[in-house]
Amino acid sequence: MAGRSRFTPDQQPSDAEGLLPADYDLADLYGAQSGDDEDPDDTAVLIPPIVLPTDRELADAALAVPLIARVVALARWVAPHRPVDEHGDLAPEDRATAARMLGAEDPDEEEIVEAMRAWALACDLDLVETGTTEDGSHIAIPGPDLPAVEAGDPAAVLGLWFDAAELVRELAAEAESVDPEVVEGDVRAAAEDPDGLAEVEDAHDQAAEILDEALHVLYEATAFAEPGAETVPLGVLAALLVVPDGQEPDEEMLGEITDLMVVLDPMLGDLAELGLVEHRPIDPELFEEDDQDEEGVDTDQPLTDEDAARFGTVRLTPLGQYAVREWLIADGYDAPLVGDLADRDGPALLRALAENGALLVEPEIKAWLAAREDPADAARDLLAGAKGRDVQSPVRRHYCLLALGELGDAAAPAVRETVDDPELGGLAREWLRARGADAEAPERSAALWRTVDAMAAALLLTAGESGRLPALVAELPVTDNPASYFGEVWRVPHPLTAEVLEAVGELHPDRKVAKEARRAAVKARSLRARG
Repeated sequence: MAGRSRFTPDQQPSDAEGLLPADYDLADLYGAQSGDDEDPDDTAVLIPPIVLPTDRELADAALAVPLIARVVALARWVAPHRPVDEHGDLAPEDRATAARMLGAEDPDEEEIVEAMRAWALACDLDLVETGTTEDGSHIAIPGPDLPAVEAGDPAAVLGLWFDAAELVRELAAEAESVDPEVVEGDVRAAAEDPDGLAEVEDAHDQAAEILDEALHVLYEATAFAEPGAETVPLGVLAALLVVPDGQEPDEEMLGEITDLMVVLDPMLGDLAELGLVEHRPIDPELFEEDDQDEEGVDTDQPLTDEDAARFGTVRLTPLGQYAVREWLIADGYDAPLVGDLADRDGPALLRALAENGALLVEPEIKAWLAAREDPADAARDLLAGAKGRDVQSPVRRHYCLLALGELGDAAAPAVRETVDDPELGGLAREWLRARGADAEAPERSAALWRTVDAMAAALLLTAGESGRLPALVAELPVTDNPASYFGEVWRVPHPLTAEVLEAVGELHPDRKVAKEARRAAVKARSLRARG
């Protein structure tokens, strides 16, 4: 899959004009789905980890896709063999028979065409094989993978489905890039026109890139979404590809978003047929309605859910996540799964979480703990990984606390072993006392270390932009003599003491306290420089 890039729809269809009015508020389309706070950076290489069903569950979902079910049924139907022509196509009478076998009682032309689409896919996937016998007859027979597919073997089913997904993905981009003038005109003449062919190829490449970018964005949006909130309005998906981060769409961008929605809509519809996405297409009547049409969308009022859905919606299914992840990996991305860290030790788990950011941390921790038999040993392993005075150590200790919270009282014996540790002692006593355990309060030096460490973790995790760090700053136990308090803090031998004091100087609501914190930060930096 191609990396994300900005879409410039200079050569895209013009029939979308007016679908999104220039004065329209995209927030009405975004709703709760926009993900503004968590939109991944365009240049980021990191792909968020996702949770996938088991291969068995994915295989069952693939077999339940109507198109795949028709393909398998046709492969079963040809046994032991069926006559075909030299091109591998069924005779007209067999086409109607095949359509009836697939459920059409009295098949009309459209139902026969649909049956033949499934036949073509079955042949492309080698689930039906065609050839010539010794006597010159042309026949079709079931492919060698049919028994395993019918038995529901996960590897065979997912292999078949993924091959189909790659084919449909390619055909979707090809269909979108077809020039109607070439289709309606002289195809042979067009084929002899190098410039015309180059334009068609460029259009195909552009359509494929747009689809890949959209799938990449959907993959990330689904990973970040709360359960049940994975559906994305088509306008939001298009906006994420058009509008630079941190900007509001202007009139020109709204036009680009509209054009891109129209380009994506049929391609997503093709993918929906194979179960990669759940897709509600754009209501075609929107192209015909005037802005003030009585039955149209009143752009002076906020959109209802039903009105918003008329602009199209899309949701990446678990099968879609499976396919997009395979494509990302093939393109060199690291696309992890939640639980990939379960076989690592505690220090490696905490390092990975600290390095990769707070993406699905709790599910990752739960998967790691589920793979451990002895809670006390798991706690000891985590506490070992939480030690250190490097810059990342506060974040490791933060995640260690989260994991200890998941373990609960079973972690108490291991935690108690660290109450006198210079780096973990304050954390350990705080954790034990919060659970009503018999533990003395930490000494002054340990308490100050713990205060700085907790604020350093919040600073590293949020860059000071969330409410967590300001809340910690406001709760500092500063007395009426802040100079005395910060006179102790700046001497705390923590790797981020100076940075924490600077944050206090910026965020504390009391100007006197903030001033003393900034003075202390200067002293802490000087102390650190002297080693």
